[in-house]
Amino acid sequence: MRKFSEILLAIILFCSSLSAQQKLSLNDLFVNGTFYTKGVYGLRSMNDGEHYTLLEGNGSQIVKYSYKTGLPVQTLLDLNKLENCPVKYINDYEFNADESRILLCTNKKTIYRRSFTADYYVFDFKNKEIKPLSEGGSQRLATFSPDGSRIAFVRDNDLFIHDLRFGSERQITNDGKYNYIINGAPDWVYEEEFAFNKAFEWAPNGSALAYIKFNEAEVREFQMNMFEGRNPSLKENELYPSNYSYKYPKAGEKNSKVSVYVYDVNDRTTLKMDTGEEEDIYIPRIRWTKDPKKLAIIRLNRHQNKMEILLANAKVGSATPLYREENKYYIDESNFDNLVFLDNGTQFVITSEKSGYMHLYLYDISGKEKQALTKGNYDIANFYGYDPARKLFYYSSYEESPLEKYIYSINEKGLKKKLTPTKGWNEVSFSKNFNYYINTVSNSDMPPVITLYNAKGKTVRVLEDNQQVRETTRKYNLAKREYIQIPAADGKTMLNAWIMKPLNSKAGEKYPLLITQYSGPNSQQVRNSWSISWLNYLVQEGFAVACIDPRGTAARGEEFRKCTYRQLGKLESDDIIAAAKYLAEQPDIDAQRVGIWGWSFGGFMSSLCIMKGHDVFSTAIAIAPVTNWRYYDSIYTERYMRTPQENEKGYDENSPMNYVGQLKGNLLLCHGTADDNVHVQNTYELSERLVQANKQFDMAIYTNRNHNINGGNTTLQLYSRFVKYLKERMQ
Repeated sequence: MRKFSEILLAIILFCSSLSAQQKLSLNDLFVNGTFYTKGVYGLRSMNDGEHYTLLEGNGSQIVKYSYKTGLPVQTLLDLNKLENCPVKYINDYEFNADESRILLCTNKKTIYRRSFTADYYVFDFKNKEIKPLSEGGSQRLATFSPDGSRIAFVRDNDLFIHDLRFGSERQITNDGKYNYIINGAPDWVYEEEFAFNKAFEWAPNGSALAYIKFNEAEVREFQMNMFEGRNPSLKENELYPSNYSYKYPKAGEKNSKVSVYVYDVNDRTTLKMDTGEEEDIYIPRIRWTKDPKKLAIIRLNRHQNKMEILLANAKVGSATPLYREENKYYIDESNFDNLVFLDNGTQFVITSEKSGYMHLYLYDISGKEKQALTKGNYDIANFYGYDPARKLFYYSSYEESPLEKYIYSINEKGLKKKLTPTKGWNEVSFSKNFNYYINTVSNSDMPPVITLYNAKGKTVRVLEDNQQVRETTRKYNLAKREYIQIPAADGKTMLNAWIMKPLNSKAGEKYPLLITQYSGPNSQQVRNSWSISWLNYLVQEGFAVACIDPRGTAARGEEFRKCTYRQLGKLESDDIIAAAKYLAEQPDIDAQRVGIWGWSFGGFMSSLCIMKGHDVFSTAIAIAPVTNWRYYDSIYTERYMRTPQENEKGYDENSPMNYVGQLKGNLLLCHGTADDNVHVQNTYELSERLVQANKQFDMAIYTNRNHNINGGNTTLQLYSRFVKYLKERMQ
């Protein structure tokens, strides 16, 4: 038994170490970058698979490195050494097929989440010349042809082809018009909900260009006032705000009419592909097969529960079904990018949930299934490609735990190998020809570690270990996440969750609890990955914080993921309320001080939960919330709800708008006036319902801010508001 003096000394030393530790501040999080983790960005694998390039010198240099040694081999381009160089910095770049030229992107200006305009320049390594891609104005989506001789791009909703051999420019569509016709780029709702930006594809030999045409003529416009504001300031709006108008199809409203065309580069002719007589459809992707005469077109019905891959003859326009799939719920959009035609020209890979879990399947080019490449009661997450030399398919999955993601290879015989040894959440990037891969892994105790491996899975070297962040973190007295499971509202299902509690808690003391969640379909917040956020600050200030993934979230199979179909918000809010009750019964949680917050879908949930769960939650913060699914876009909403005309009950019974009379606690609504995604209309309409129900609430509107509500000092001010609100209402 230790002597009393030794125990006393240990206690004194422990308390001294705690007092010496720094306190976390919001400035640490949002201004000083104290916990900023480093990554490896802008890496491009070169053709030989043995070298890669990085963008360095504040965007002025492209440097070639060896995968094997990690050392720089050559500075391929230095803008500072080019005489009268018109490019001041590089935002992005792309090599042509033989790496004799490079396409530089600069002066990016954001349009929506994925889209932007930019100025593109072509640098020729042989003659050291840099020339603008076009003199006709900024461009979008500039892309080399596979043979490297041409570049296709979009400007003012029309498609152009620049011929590098002759320096000529050819406009191949002429009907592009804002808010009417778009050629080669998706409309707003496709970009947002089908998660892509470029709607054209070069044939594998560069002989043709396939593209999607979006006719927005019958889509209704949404309008947003733009004020003078600050950072940036729109001086022209000082006295009279301008009006920004764009096409935004809401649930049940008319969508763009889409069609597919193929432009023959040599014949200079354009041919429309046959996509069927039905017009109210989606075409979320087009992909060339390895045959330049065969174009694959993914066709999806409006309910998004029937998908076909049409194989179109690019020379005559006719099409035949290659693959069909129907789902009793819906087909998730994550499947579309997993359609990959193999280099052998006779097979393709696709993902499907037809077994009840997301898995990889191999088909021959006639549409006959050859085999399921992966199988089991787990979901795969990503498909990275096929290595024909080693005959391996690469993918990630949640098979060890829904909280963790690992990378694997597998062959056609089912021989599988785990490529990522470190416990946690893994992301990977492969070199061309799969000779190397770069893995980024983190867990709740370890900031991201970035490691280079060779094809055999042997560590070549650590590229970044973020040791500085790890050491910095030790200087702060930060609580750790405890991973737990909580019963769902059905009493049978167990929900994944984590909780952080204040350190040095005293016996008998009860703490206010804040629940953080997103809860949207196929989302995931509870995972074993690194994170330091304002939630850590709250814990330091005496709050307990819990995060919960209700039913409808990811990594646990189709039935768990899709049980919320046609009733978004019902089961999720039931689960969050049940989980809050469960946690409130714990001896160190104050049942009278339970709060909830969320952003976007999470804001929908937090506003719904404080009304439905008025006997559980005392406070809620809802940021950019959807308050009625009738206000949100067609593709996302109808995927999970069908149309309001078909499912009126599902829309109304789960809308916060219809529960305002039950509000008892504190509610803070925050929204940006220039939110092109979840319109501020949602907050305005909910606030009016609350007013008419004689309910008190708080609201903060952010001028000219989009869905992220950032820019200038906005982020710090916003989170300072959250903290102040919670302290005033819950402590």
